[in-house]
Amino acid sequence: MRILHIDTGAEMRGGQHQVLLLMKELREAGHECELLAREHSPLWRAGIGADFPTDAAKSSAVLGRSGKFDIVHVHDARAHSMAAVSSRRRFVVSRRVAFPVRKSAASSVKYKRAARYLAVSRFVAAELQKAGVPEKKIDVVYDAVDSPVLSQAWNPEYPAVALTTDDPQKGRDLIESSAKTSGVEVLYSDDLIRDLVRASMFVYISRSEGLGSGVLLAMQMGVPVIASSVGGLAEIFSDGVSGIYVENDATDIARAMRRVLANRTLSLQLIENGRKRIAEAFTKDHLLAGTTAAYERALGRG
Repeated sequence: MRILHIDTGAEMRGGQHQVLLLMKELREAGHECELLAREHSPLWRAGIGADFPTDAAKSSAVLGRSGKFDIVHVHDARAHSMAAVSSRRRFVVSRRVAFPVRKSAASSVKYKRAARYLAVSRFVAAELQKAGVPEKKIDVVYDAVDSPVLSQAWNPEYPAVALTTDDPQKGRDLIESSAKTSGVEVLYSDDLIRDLVRASMFVYISRSEGLGSGVLLAMQMGVPVIASSVGGLAEIFSDGVSGIYVENDATDIARAMRRVLANRTLSLQLIENGRKRIAEAFTKDHLLAGTTAAYERALGRG
């Protein structure tokens, strides 16, 4: 199968990492992939570095190139708009965000044009249905995680790790307040793979979330996770078994942080069961199988 991928993101965030991971897995399985990305963006450079044919994501490129492919896979809202206007082949849309779909005449036309939707969680699938997308056109395909390293042996002396972010939806204010209350040192990271190697826990607080790829990474690397029970995050693990869910409340978060540090048995259990949970649902094989099945359905073969 020949697949044209389109992503217009300016940064290399979770979605862009998933695009690159998916393309590599598709190639490994014998499929041919090409990429249209924002020119000179990190994904554009990564695509070239991984030896994928890569060009600038423009409507003219979609119109000129899409006819050479079996299917087009768009990975963000702007790419979706491009494909709705310019794609000469059936296209599928990855939907990763938790916020509701805009309801307007233009949006309605745009959303009807897609052959299928790949929702990153059941929560996101439900938001698509609320916007009028038929359930039969939606597949839930979770993110995959593929960390090249594991954390060191768990040590309560290591700091807690949280994401560096100025996004008010990500709850850094709650984490800072919780850290003061609990007396737990928090390292705010812009490189999770580096910093999770020596972490007592990963604290991921969010007010809105499609899934939470950082949580998946921490679980695979072997770090206990504390996360908000919101959106698609609530689908990742079992509370108290493979992670700890909290309300978006500083007192509740602080209590969970102290609990992880004080109970070695619990922390080691969270690590073991977290890795098992990743193996159950969030591997590269799951991503590849779910995505190719969606392609087949979009092409009328499944």
